[in-house]
Amino acid sequence: MSIVAECSAKNLQASGLEHNDNHKLMQRTLPIKQSPARRNFPQRSIITDIVLAGLVSGPLVAPFLAASSLPLLPNIASIIYWMGLHVCPQPQMGIVLAPPFAMAVCMRCYGTVLGLLATRLLFAARGAEQVYWLNQYGRRGALITGLLILAYPAELAAQTYGLWGLNHGLMTFFGLVSGIALGLFIIPTLHAQPTHQG
Repeated sequence: MSIVAECSAKNLQASGLEHNDNHKLMQRTLPIKQSPARRNFPQRSIITDIVLAGLVSGPLVAPFLAASSLPLLPNIASIIYWMGLHVCPQPQMGIVLAPPFAMAVCMRCYGTVLGLLATRLLFAARGAEQVYWLNQYGRRGALITGLLILAYPAELAAQTYGLWGLNHGLMTFFGLVSGIALGLFIIPTLHAQPTHQG
């Protein structure tokens, strides 16, 4: 009886080992399906970064492209200036970088872009688990964002009604405040890793 029991135990142990080996083999060979949210995240983040890179570099390179004698470059500059004309309230107040050609937007707009860039770099360095990201506070965060964004039109109104004249430093500062506020709200949403359960 002891011999029969010992043989049965060995057969069960061998069967269990074979089952585990087959299970591991199936895990190695079967493709792991990724959820749509997981697949879409990198693409969304990369597209957002490309757009931001264009917003940062476009206004700066436009005057140099316009001043170039090489073919097609002035045409590219014309496209950038056309876009600036439709997004900036005072494109004629851009800083002259390649006389007589100025930046495609004013420093208020460019300060806003620099604020977005600053928050993107901050997110890359620190991640989403920080108290200063405004999107995590829901309506209160949206309210704070909206109030801070008002720095942009407030400076524009102050300049328009003569409280102060053209001041590129002030324009950059107020735009920077608006850009940082906007970035603190939208950057985590655009770049944060989606959470997965299980």
